[in-house]
Amino acid sequence: MSELEQPQIYLITPPEIELSKFPTELAKVLDSTEIACVRLALATRDESRLSRAADALREVCYQRETALVISEHVLLAERLGLDGVHLTDAARSVRKVRKDLGTDAIVGTHCAASRHDGMTAAESGADYVCFGPVAQTPLGDGSIAEFELFEWWSQMIEVPVVAEGALDIDMVRKLAPVTDFFGIGEEIWRTDDPAARLGEFIAAMT
Repeated sequence: MSELEQPQIYLITPPEIELSKFPTELAKVLDSTEIACVRLALATRDESRLSRAADALREVCYQRETALVISEHVLLAERLGLDGVHLTDAARSVRKVRKDLGTDAIVGTHCAASRHDGMTAAESGADYVCFGPVAQTPLGDGSIAEFELFEWWSQMIEVPVVAEGALDIDMVRKLAPVTDFFGIGEEIWRTDDPAARLGEFIAAMT
């Protein structure tokens, strides 16, 4: 591949949101900079809550021509008219979901730190592959997606790659030359001014 342009932002919602407030916060962030895609990534499995959240965020995103995908819930993605789905089982269901949702839908998947899973997902029709976390975190199994994985992927594989999880300013600066997207979520939402914090991440990319 040719040298990557500046990475784009793939925005991830917090696992819990307050519907009376979060759509306004999201709108402020979307108005502050260009966002490639938003992922609705709530922890709840409650269909009604997910549907209400998706309806509220879809309105905010579509007014700004920003794609909206949902984590895991393939049937809801279709039913609610979202742009696609983000899978969390590496390459296992990419081919089936691609067949179910069609060629126009966004289908991406998280592959932790596995180059093999990433390649299999790409071959199965994923629009993007996500690796992470990129640094130590108490969550998960302790595996880290190293710089070398992103570097190899950016040189060898055409399918876009997303760096996600445990990001900080230094890591963004380091990975910017070798990733297509940064998946940014709690890194900004837990601050007082998410748009300003995102601006700091973007400034670190250049």
